[in-house]
Amino acid sequence: MTAHMFVPTTPTPWNVPAARPAPAKPHPHPYSRTPGRPRWERGASPYEGERLRPLTRGQVEDRLQELGDLYAKVSGDGPWAWNQARGAFLRHLAADVRRPGFSLLIAETTALTGCAYGFPAGGAGPWWEGFDGHLPESLFRRAASGRLFVVSGIVVPPRVRREQPDRAWNLARRFQRRLLADHGAVLGVTLVDARDHRAVEALRSWGWRSAGDDTLTAVPPGPFRVLVLVPGT
Repeated sequence: MTAHMFVPTTPTPWNVPAARPAPAKPHPHPYSRTPGRPRWERGASPYEGERLRPLTRGQVEDRLQELGDLYAKVSGDGPWAWNQARGAFLRHLAADVRRPGFSLLIAETTALTGCAYGFPAGGAGPWWEGFDGHLPESLFRRAASGRLFVVSGIVVPPRVRREQPDRAWNLARRFQRRLLADHGAVLGVTLVDARDHRAVEALRSWGWRSAGDDTLTAVPPGPFRVLVLVPGT
C-alpha cells in the first residue's frame, strides 16, 4: 500500500478541450480593505459553520459514490476528474477503509463540502510500504509506540488552499487537528508525489513539513516526499 495524499488539483489534460472563459463579473475582492480591519480579519470565518463529523466504516462504504463525486467536483469537475481521478481516489479509499483504526471525517453544511481520512500506523504490517527508504528511523520508532497517524487524504474545495491557509479556522487545518486528536497521535505523516508541486505547497501552507528537512529547500531523492505534521498545527 502506498499512502498517496489526495489533495485535489485542477489538471488540464491535453485531450480535454479548454472551456471558454465566462465573462468576468465584478465582485468585491475577498481581501479588499474597508475602514478598519481587512474583511477576513473581522469576526469568525464564514467556513467555521461547516460541521465536522466522523463516518463509521459502514457509512463510508454506503457513501463511496458520493465521496467520489465530491472528489471529482473539487478536482475540476471535467471529464478527467470524473473518470481517471475519481476512479483512482475510490480505489485508494476502498483499500484504506479496511485498515485497522481507519477514520474518515466529513464536513457539511446543507451539503457535503469536504473529507479527510487516514489510519494509525503500527509497529509492523504493510502500512509502511511506499514509505520504505523515505521515512527516518525515528518515525518508525514512533509508529512502534502506536502514536503515528497516516493521513491518506484531504479533499477540500480550492478556496481552502487559496484563502488564509495559515488560519486555525481553515477547513484543512480543522480536519488535520481532529484526525490526530481523535487518535491521540503525537505526529501525522503522509506520502506525496514529489512532482505534484501544488499538493506539496498546499500541505506546507497547512503546516506540514518535510521529514528530516528543516529548511524545506532540499528535495529528497526518489518519486515521493514524506511530510510530517505536529498535532495542534
